Amino acid sequence: MAGEKVALVTGGSRGIGNAIAVKLAEEGFAVAIVASSDEALSREGISKIKKALDGRSFKYIKADIASHTDRKMILKEVVSDFGRLDVLVNNAGVAPFKRMDILETTVESFDRVIGINLKGTFFMSQLAANEMIRQSEQQKVIRSRMIINISSVSAYTASYDRGEYCISKAGISMVTALFADRLARYGINVYEIRPGIIQTDMTEGVKGKYDALIDEGITPIRRWGYPEDVAEAAAVICSGKLSFSTGEIINVDGGFHIRRL
Repeated sequence: MAGEKVALVTGGSRGIGNAIAVKLAEEGFAVAIVASSDEALSREGISKIKKALDGRSFKYIKADIASHTDRKMILKEVVSDFGRLDVLVNNAGVAPFKRMDILETTVESFDRVIGINLKGTFFMSQLAANEMIRQSEQQKVIRSRMIINISSVSAYTASYDRGEYCISKAGISMVTALFADRLARYGINVYEIRPGIIQTDMTEGVKGKYDALIDEGITPIRRWGYPEDVAEAAAVICSGKLSFSTGEIINVDGGFHIRRL
């Protein structure tokens, strides 16, 4: 187990996080995932990961990344079980329970979304970075150490009926820049993937709206994105072939980010 490359994926039981965990397992990583639900409720996602692992190590951690205590527990368990950490994928995120105009958004909704999406990402990055630095100083062999943050086109696209979500994703972009700058001296690269309209549970409730927008050409590539599209981008980053790039933003959005007239 100690010789395996280890990837930790938050929000890894379903959707984009699960697709990333499966892909990294296929790429030769041992995998640990974090989810807020009981392991028994995540059987389908876990089964996909274990099949891709083909006997390599796996760990499921039930935790809330908004909790300081849980975040410390996550890193402690990963290091205890695997002995190392090569890649952290900060994927866990939530949308508001209810979309509300910014003139009506509640403190409770704001705190929940920011607490998980932004605060959780920042402090998971801090813990993982310090562990990676510690391991480096002990001269353990760790290649392609990196942090990958999953943000969204909402980092720069205003949706005033879910302002707290947009703010959280914009904040993740700055978290990426800050950690990329701070960690470069330790050989730890930091990247951001910005998914666009991706077919997940989170977008199921607005499927009709996005179907129409895609048909009308809101994205040059006129189809829904899939979790596997984001996973492929993560795999490219984790290959180590972008070793002279850090703080980079990878758009996985069907070309949505292109400014067009």
